[in-house]
Amino acid sequence: MKKIIAATLGNCVHVAGVSNFLRLAEACGYQTSFLGIGIKPGEIIGAVQEVEPDYLALSYRLTPEVAVKLFAEFKTALLEAGLNNQKILFGGTPPVARRAEESGLFYRVFSGEEEGAIVAFLKGEQMNENPDELGDTLLERIAKKHPYPVLRHHFGLPTLEETIFGVQQLAAAKVVDIISLGPDQNAQESFFRPTEMDKTQEGAGGVPIRSAEDLIKLYQASRTGNRPLLRCYSGTRDLIKWAELATRTINNAWGAIPLFWYNELDGRADRSLTEAISENQAAMTWYGVKKIPVEVNEAHHWSLRGAPDSIAVAAFYLAAYNAKKAGVKDYIAQIMLNNPPGTSGLMDLGKALAGLEMIARLEDGEFKIWRQIRAGLANFSVKQGVAKGQLAASTVLGLSLAPQIIHVVAYCEADHIATPEEIIESCEIVHGVLKNYLFGAPDPTTDPRVVARKNELMEEAKLILKVIRDLSAAEIEDPLSDPETLAQAVSLGILDAPQLKGHQVAPGKINTVIDQGACYLWDADTGHVIGEKQRLLGGKT
Repeated sequence: MKKIIAATLGNCVHVAGVSNFLRLAEACGYQTSFLGIGIKPGEIIGAVQEVEPDYLALSYRLTPEVAVKLFAEFKTALLEAGLNNQKILFGGTPPVARRAEESGLFYRVFSGEEEGAIVAFLKGEQMNENPDELGDTLLERIAKKHPYPVLRHHFGLPTLEETIFGVQQLAAAKVVDIISLGPDQNAQESFFRPTEMDKTQEGAGGVPIRSAEDLIKLYQASRTGNRPLLRCYSGTRDLIKWAELATRTINNAWGAIPLFWYNELDGRADRSLTEAISENQAAMTWYGVKKIPVEVNEAHHWSLRGAPDSIAVAAFYLAAYNAKKAGVKDYIAQIMLNNPPGTSGLMDLGKALAGLEMIARLEDGEFKIWRQIRAGLANFSVKQGVAKGQLAASTVLGLSLAPQIIHVVAYCEADHIATPEEIIESCEIVHGVLKNYLFGAPDPTTDPRVVARKNELMEEAKLILKVIRDLSAAEIEDPLSDPETLAQAVSLGILDAPQLKGHQVAPGKINTVIDQGACYLWDADTGHVIGEKQRLLGGKT
């Protein structure tokens, strides 16, 4: 194992920078040791001779003129000890870092704002903006950024021209790793059926993509800065055609597909529920054959409609189960926090951990799970200062789940579509959270209240899944991936949500309530919270 020892010079007592550096080094596999603050050259030399580290890391964050004298003094001590070949790293404020560069003493100099470069250095890599070096796929980017998660943000303005310019701005800012293009609803539903588009809805909800050339222009706009990966919403019908188009034009980083949605259930397409489930599964299979990662957007759709946490966890499992069944190799499990609004941090973690523990059993050599967190937009305040705090707080909470991907939601989106400038600021807020909280943070996932809620939800979700399995006829080999069985689970209200009331394909009969930060089933007749056993086995629907 490679070794790093570190100390501050002179009378510098500022240790935050060197401590953060050592945490990064440990995450990259180094054995580290901090000698202390204001260590004299002789003591540092003695430690170097004893430990024989691969790198000696020194820090000084005070007066640049004093730093020059300290550097000269230390250089003399090194020469006298015969250690002039020792590789020395330096970290300090930008003015002191400039003097360190000029001294010729240091192997590498950092000023504290180059986490990506520091990680690349510690991993023995060069910080290179060549696309091959940055990584041209999601898995390559994750590996390059580790131990930092990659950042994703969605983007789509009402005109193609301003979206192209915005993509250029985002790439040049180098703060986001993946841009998710959001086409307008006309494109999502009718790109391949242009005569069915509603011309009065041009640019509604996203960028009006009307041709393959539009996507190619957006991809070309991203080939600057840190060359972010691009991905695109799946479309609400013709999903395989959309998958082929996005892969061909923008090298689609991953597919995002629902299991139960984009049909008569939510009104976003004219497909029947059974037909939609079957087509959604076929799209998963298409991505699986191409070995492109897949995210199944499912659980949060139920929570957004007021479903109890138990149904959300069951849906979380069904999403991953169907992805694996379809042949997906790399599965992105998206966890939307703060959903529904009013969910507490403790209950959010219990809910997330229940789902993650259940799908972990699906993981094997052919099915790898990647964790993605995001804030719940419905929880954001329209007051942008407040929303900035909510974005940071949600990120802190989500880091407890050890995500490889953070889906950043711009702080302004409760009020309006995010501009490039607002997206950049939102990503910088998240980078600030990572800088202060990624390493050495307390672990709230072990809180007894979190563990109790996790266990409770796992039991309830397992019961829901059992009831769904029991629906099917004996000849159905796998009820949990059978479109007709899954559609029946919705029509019978096994999977249900209050805000589905009035839909022809779902009863929308259940009631829920936020109680002590969790979303529970509510029996309006008795005025009490109930569990899934009472609902599914005791006649309550």
